[in-house]
Amino acid sequence: MKILLFGKGGQLGWELQRSLAPLGELVALDFDSEEHCGDFTNPAGLAATVRDVRPDVIVNAAAHTAVDKAESEPDLARTINATAPGILAHAALQLGAWLVHYSTDYVFDGSGSRPWVEEDVPAPLSVYGKTKLEGEQAIQSSGCQHLIFRTSWVYAARGGNFAKTMLRLAKERDRLTVIDDQIGAPTGAELLSDVTAHALRAVAGLERRPELAGLYHVAAGGETSWHGYARSLLETAQKAGVLFKTTPDQVEPIPSSSFPTPAQRPLNSRLATHKLQNAFGLHLPPWQAGVTRMLSEIL
Repeated sequence: MKILLFGKGGQLGWELQRSLAPLGELVALDFDSEEHCGDFTNPAGLAATVRDVRPDVIVNAAAHTAVDKAESEPDLARTINATAPGILAHAALQLGAWLVHYSTDYVFDGSGSRPWVEEDVPAPLSVYGKTKLEGEQAIQSSGCQHLIFRTSWVYAARGGNFAKTMLRLAKERDRLTVIDDQIGAPTGAELLSDVTAHALRAVAGLERRPELAGLYHVAAGGETSWHGYARSLLETAQKAGVLFKTTPDQVEPIPSSSFPTPAQRPLNSRLATHKLQNAFGLHLPPWQAGVTRMLSEIL
């Protein structure tokens, strides 16, 4: 199996290089790669890359993920999140290759408290969510064999993330205020990449089960708020001997309305994952397990 990976330098792309390597020959590119084009602002160049590499599988871990910045640069966000994935989908169709793509809970409006299922009607609130939905639709309408994984609250030991920000601020400040009315599940890039490798073995490896193509939700088990996530981070770090100015009890809950941002965030980011677990025979561990492991690497 020959795999072409885009976005190798991101949190998810970094982990995918590890998980995909045992499956076959891996060609991993970033936006500034020299031998082949990996720049998602150059869709024609991406199509040429696919023609040159001729992969069996294309994995797209590249995206415009600056949610607030996307509000002021919608054309760029659309090019990266929708136009380029559509180009990859058509290139995959021409080759008979599989395309793996990652999407987001931001395609939903965040209403209610029930976990979103794959069949729910999307209604994105932001440019980021709208362009990610357009990317999904471009892939689905292309006719290529694909796996689309919607996920939420992604983190990794590599790169910047909410956990590192909270740990830094807790050392600098006497108190923290963190949003408590947005609910989801922190999901590790490591878990996402391992799920991807497992799914690819099922659909494109020896099993060859093309009927498993489609859209799936992938998130760690359980749920929490950003406030609960922050308190858990500090509690775990304290037990590991890290000293803070802010104790877990001094992390104060605030509503989203107290922290206005250019892009509106969904309040309900819960994703139901039973479709994925049943299709691929997987168990998705509780979010605390991955976060604890990540903290053991960065503390």
